[in-house]
Amino acid sequence: MSSILRKFKLRERTQSTDKATFVIRNGESVLKELIRASNGKYNPYCTFSAKELEIATNNYDSEKVIMKRSFYTLYKGFCQERLISVMKFDASKPRMYDCCINNIVYASQMIHKCFFKLIGCCLETQTPILVFEYINCGSLADRIRIQHNPQPQHEPLLLTHRLKIAKDIANAIAYLHVRFPRPVIFRDFKLSNILFNEENVAKLFDFSFSISIPEGETHVSDALRGTLPIFAPEYLTGNFNEKADVFSFGVFLGELLTGLRAFDLARLNEDDGYVALRDHVKKYFEEDRLNEIIDPLIMGDRSCSGKEQQLQAYAHLIFECVNESPVDRPTMVDVAKKLKQMYRSCA
Repeated sequence: MSSILRKFKLRERTQSTDKATFVIRNGESVLKELIRASNGKYNPYCTFSAKELEIATNNYDSEKVIMKRSFYTLYKGFCQERLISVMKFDASKPRMYDCCINNIVYASQMIHKCFFKLIGCCLETQTPILVFEYINCGSLADRIRIQHNPQPQHEPLLLTHRLKIAKDIANAIAYLHVRFPRPVIFRDFKLSNILFNEENVAKLFDFSFSISIPEGETHVSDALRGTLPIFAPEYLTGNFNEKADVFSFGVFLGELLTGLRAFDLARLNEDDGYVALRDHVKKYFEEDRLNEIIDPLIMGDRSCSGKEQQLQAYAHLIFECVNESPVDRPTMVDVAKKLKQMYRSCA
């Protein structure tokens, strides 16, 4: 019996030492990156113990999974008398530690209604575990896919609602570009990174691949990361700026208009995703057949006055955003203003 107790105490001491080591390492990494990215200006957040989050998620029960991505899983949890979302990274995947730290650094700086709020994190594990406000109403990718087989809990995505989503997300991206001394490039902008809260408000999530432009510079250089079909052409050179987000946003606008994902069009056309989507929309636009590729739910929508004019303006905006030349693309501030005008005209 004494031998068993000694082994148990030794294991407890080892675990305690590991936790202390992780807290020091993770705390140093977070602080270093926060100072580098924000000059130490960020929103306060809570710290959770590993045990607290295990209890909150029932030991990461599969029944608590909100969504699962290739390198992290989001769990539903209950802690401190409220529902939470727990973001747990797969530590076995390469570069996941950096992605995790990135999420803490950027999410902790956000003061905008269209970003999910970071509540806190746990530093006691090899890769920190993040805690966000509760996310439970699916992604825009899910809603686009189910439009022709609507779910009872979701209303159909009519034109006015799509314009509001586009307007709100454009404002969020513009906020990243102009609110901070070093503009933030969101970088992995796609339908599945736009999630909904309980009030049906669309919000951006996942700063895993986001990056800031160095102080005094106009561009940043980095390796290729993110989702291929939404890449701007300049990504391939490894040298880009916030206009790359504008390009990805243009691809997103095309997906929102047609109900087709750039990835699906890339497979159908055996071509780059952005070329497939851009040329697909442009071909029908120039042939005065735009209505043929617009999502049927939009075409059947009678609630928007002046719909034809808004759709023409919307298509023009897509082409402006996906211009091959970054210099000739509009800023996200300009894009947000145009979408606001369209939304007001349609609402």
